[in-house]
Amino acid sequence: MRVLVCVKRVPAPGAKINITEDGQAVDATNLGHTMSPHEECALELAVQLVEAHGGESHVLTLGVAEADEQCRWAASIGITKATLVDIGSMDWDPQRTARALTDAIRSIEEADGAFDVIIFGNESADTGGFQVGIRVSRALGRPMVNAIKGVEISEDGTVVEARRETDTGFEVYRLPMPCAVGVKEGITWPRYPTMRGRLASKKLVVEVASSDAAPGGQTKIRLNRPEEKVSETVILGHGPEAAPAVVELLKELGLMS
Repeated sequence: MRVLVCVKRVPAPGAKINITEDGQAVDATNLGHTMSPHEECALELAVQLVEAHGGESHVLTLGVAEADEQCRWAASIGITKATLVDIGSMDWDPQRTARALTDAIRSIEEADGAFDVIIFGNESADTGGFQVGIRVSRALGRPMVNAIKGVEISEDGTVVEARRETDTGFEVYRLPMPCAVGVKEGITWPRYPTMRGRLASKKLVVEVASSDAAPGGQTKIRLNRPEEKVSETVILGHGPEAAPAVVELLKELGLMS
């Protein structure tokens, strides 16, 4: 089995995000980076599939040269190959990104064979566009479902059974391979890299590619950072003396009359 995971380098969740003066980009000065939580789970799923069924796993990312860090993190938990499409930018529009990833996947498959399963995170943690995985799978002519919380491979190794959680249970999709899935955080628990894995990741040869994909139809006007909301914690009291204040607060909220 050959499994590919597409990941994206994003600002670390919880960090204070500043915008450049021209409003066109995130100011990455002193800003830590990671990958989206959905994609961390996607990497773990890829490793588990290969552990269970044999084969090899591959990580693909598009962005700045520093995204090499995310490739090596993937290798530290068991991903065996990595490709970085260096575009010298943190973010392209989703159409252009999808075109570049599609070209990169075709190039890898021409050299090494088709991927049985391509895994995307449900959406990226920064832009949250929900588009790239669908666009890539459509361009490759492969079936795909998004928002997946469970994946199993059929006994004959030709079908992916993907489960999507709903308010009343699960929807079940059976996708003939090769196919693609977009997975959500919680489909599995990401593992922490071992010391052996970290050492192995330093030896990984990250293949670097370039792209001349044409821009899409979407144009970024500017980025706006929402106004920060500061909340205060008020201590109503300690022990029994806090009861009257709690009652008054409940009345104020309309929870008591």
